Amino acid sequence: MPSEKKPSQRDFRPETRLVHHGVLRSQFAETSEALFLTQGYVYDSAAQAEARFKGESPGFQYSRFANPTVRMFETRMADFEGAEDGRATATGMAAVTLALMGQVKAGDHIVSSRALFGSCLYVVEELLPRFGVTSTLVDGTDLDQWKKAVRPNTKTFFMETPSNPTLEVIDIEAVAKIAHDAGATVTVDNVFSTPMWQSPLSLGADCVVYSTTKHIDGQGRCLGGIVLGSAKFIADNIHNLHRQTGPSMSPFNAWVMLKGLETLPLRVRQQTDSAAKVADFLANHPKVSRLIYPGRADHPQAEIIKRQMKGGSNLVAFEVKGGKTAAFAVQDALQVVRISNNLGDAKSLITHPATTTHQRITPQARADLGITDGFLRLSVGLEHPDDIIEDLALALDKA
Repeated sequence: MPSEKKPSQRDFRPETRLVHHGVLRSQFAETSEALFLTQGYVYDSAAQAEARFKGESPGFQYSRFANPTVRMFETRMADFEGAEDGRATATGMAAVTLALMGQVKAGDHIVSSRALFGSCLYVVEELLPRFGVTSTLVDGTDLDQWKKAVRPNTKTFFMETPSNPTLEVIDIEAVAKIAHDAGATVTVDNVFSTPMWQSPLSLGADCVVYSTTKHIDGQGRCLGGIVLGSAKFIADNIHNLHRQTGPSMSPFNAWVMLKGLETLPLRVRQQTDSAAKVADFLANHPKVSRLIYPGRADHPQAEIIKRQMKGGSNLVAFEVKGGKTAAFAVQDALQVVRISNNLGDAKSLITHPATTTHQRITPQARADLGITDGFLRLSVGLEHPDDIIEDLALALDKA
């Protein structure tokens, strides 16, 4: 079997660990991580097979359970996040569903921020209730609402921060204290900040989830997700459900994600710097009525961002005057920025949440979240920021 080799016991910085950590190098001593495209594994003897299935002998059994390439990705992501363990999944929504369903049973209760991605709202409001799990949605920025929502059967608090698409930021440390005082865990979707700019586990979260489809791949290639936490949290809540139900990441996708991690710091820093410049431009444009960017002093939760985030985001949210007609006109006039509901890509992408990612929720729910007909979410890519700004300026002039 291949063995893990760390570069040394030194406390390397994240950029170095993202290149070297967690490698399972085979007998061929390859430089790049090996891609193990295999469904199963052979055993030296029947006794070894028995011992492995009993958990008495280390090694791999079946790639639905674990795979060397996938394990390299899980190990590297756990190290990056400051977690002890993790399980990679086929998609980001598989990670969210696994993280929540792994912690609850019929009769339990979840408290969640209401500012969520549409599919996350579906899991909380429609899927889990089918299995007897109730939920309460709260304004994530209002600590009193979190406190009042707690019930004796509350098992976990769930939040996105920054949220999709309005970039609302929640005080993770304060919410975690409320949850832990009530005997509940905290589950955080950290996609919009990436592990570069925010570390929920260090702020008291028990579980962090990602759609690795976004910044971690970062180049529009593969779907993926991951659930991260302490070794005990993964063992108690995630491992068996993941193993038995099979939302596993493919080895090929894990290999692509490993390659993405090597360049993630370079990409995210550049995208964040560019997004800040784009936000400054949009904030001063006469056809923009509202601008939200975590990193500007005018963000509603600017003080919390200073305390819990190391940087902003590559996501910018803004509202154009003229509603849906103007928002569509801006999108259709863009030449550099492309229309897509994805984010975190090397290419700049824009979407109209009211008619795409959040179209399934009611108009009143969208209004409560601040998702108006003129609201747009921009994921800033790796193009030159001046080209992105010029593209937006020309498009806004035509709106």
